[in-house]
Amino acid sequence: MNNKLLFSVLILIVGISGFSQGMLLPIIAIIFENDGLSSSLNGFHAASLYIGILLISPFMEAPLRKYGYKPLIIFGGITVILSLALFPVWKSFWFWFVLRFFIGIGDHTLHFATQTWITAISPKTKRGRNLAIYGLFFSLGFMVGPLMTKLLEINQSLPFIITSILSLLAWSAVFLIRNELPEQDDSESTSFLGTLKRFTKVSRIAWVAFLLPFTFGVLEASLNSNFPVFALRSGIDLTAVSIIIPAFSAGTLLTQIPLGMISDRFGRRKTLLTILFSGFAIFTLAGIYSYSVLGLFICFMFGGMMVGSTFSLGISYMADLLPRNLLPAGNLLCSIFFSLGSIGGPFFGGLVIEHIQGGNFFYMISIMLFLVFISLALFKEKMPASVM
Repeated sequence: MNNKLLFSVLILIVGISGFSQGMLLPIIAIIFENDGLSSSLNGFHAASLYIGILLISPFMEAPLRKYGYKPLIIFGGITVILSLALFPVWKSFWFWFVLRFFIGIGDHTLHFATQTWITAISPKTKRGRNLAIYGLFFSLGFMVGPLMTKLLEINQSLPFIITSILSLLAWSAVFLIRNELPEQDDSESTSFLGTLKRFTKVSRIAWVAFLLPFTFGVLEASLNSNFPVFALRSGIDLTAVSIIIPAFSAGTLLTQIPLGMISDRFGRRKTLLTILFSGFAIFTLAGIYSYSVLGLFICFMFGGMMVGSTFSLGISYMADLLPRNLLPAGNLLCSIFFSLGSIGGPFFGGLVIEHIQGGNFFYMISIMLFLVFISLALFKEKMPASVM
């Protein structure tokens, strides 16, 4: 099969998945806020997506090994499209909670299959670049998605209907590609117990790589959900907040592919050590200049440029450390750690904002980055990277 066509279809699917997630978060938050729902219940509702991801993760490797990549992408696509289309049918907190839960399952299935497929077909010399393109398309979709909020002024159902149609059109491209099975050892079990055994083996070999998607989960979720609260309590107005937050994403988009290519050339470990230490310094400065709009804008921009690629580089590093037959389990653990970071980040960030004054919210982030930097610096690779 033509790998260029395959790669193009996979990043198209990932881009529209990012678009649907980027649309869903602000749309539902705005609708519930206008209905007078408390911020705590609104946040609890948003967590349903990550609950879906965590619950389905341990059960996804077996069907991938048995049926291949394409059936999982088809299942994930159908789940997301149907769930999006059902939102206008009945407006209810718990009905929407269940739909969001299933979108978490569907989106995660899509991401797991596409992410694992890309790592499997990418030679080591291009893996960083390819996964950076994968991350870039998701980020672009995620950034464009919130523009759908303008449609709420016309009709509350319109964003869900349009997004489900766009998802259907993009997802249908999967029928242009041929199914493949992941590489596996014939002696390996495809049972749930076999998956757990592979999780243990993968964790022994590449545990440090999973700290990177966890870090990105904490960053993305806490900067988007905790920072607005911190800013408003610090006297920074909403207009400034709406400018500062996108600066992180903009910085990420600027350097994602260059950093991926640099990691291909100079090594993943060296690149990661550099960006983690830079991130530690940048967010320490953000804590010092936590009441300056210009200071925070600059820190968010440079922070995105440095640590905004920790997810894609983390997956690349994980794939460097593992043999090909363990890539599905490794990709699953990356997703699980990202979800844990996405859930835990806002919780601990909220506690810091609630109980400690000043720029300590940013110091929490800088300390985390420094601890991951130390872990990576001390980490000894237990096996050579497999030849791809």
